[in-house]
Amino acid sequence: MDEINFEHFLAVDIRVGTVRRAEEFPEARRPAVKLWVDFGPKIGEKKSSAQITDHYDCDILVGKQVMGVINFPPRQIGPFMSEVLILGFMDTNGSVILAVPDKPAPNGSSLC
Repeated sequence: MDEINFEHFLAVDIRVGTVRRAEEFPEARRPAVKLWVDFGPKIGEKKSSAQITDHYDCDILVGKQVMGVINFPPRQIGPFMSEVLILGFMDTNGSVILAVPDKPAPNGSSLC
């Protein structure tokens, strides 16, 4: 893996937000969930498609804080426009586990 410098790291805008709405996404090629995430008053609500169905149901996602890259360009995923990249890690089976803060943080807070 290539090394990056601190300026490269600073260019990735990672923020915390709260999931306000979650819906199944049956039109996606791989099982996914559509998320609407509140990143605070300066950024607002952003949409994302996340392949997290192995570990998360829509009903438990609402109210959960997640971390996302907010300065990725939007990406069309089937009929849905994904505006942020929600972050996670692969478990031993290749399923995504969400990257989340371990204590509540204000929506829109930056990773530091």
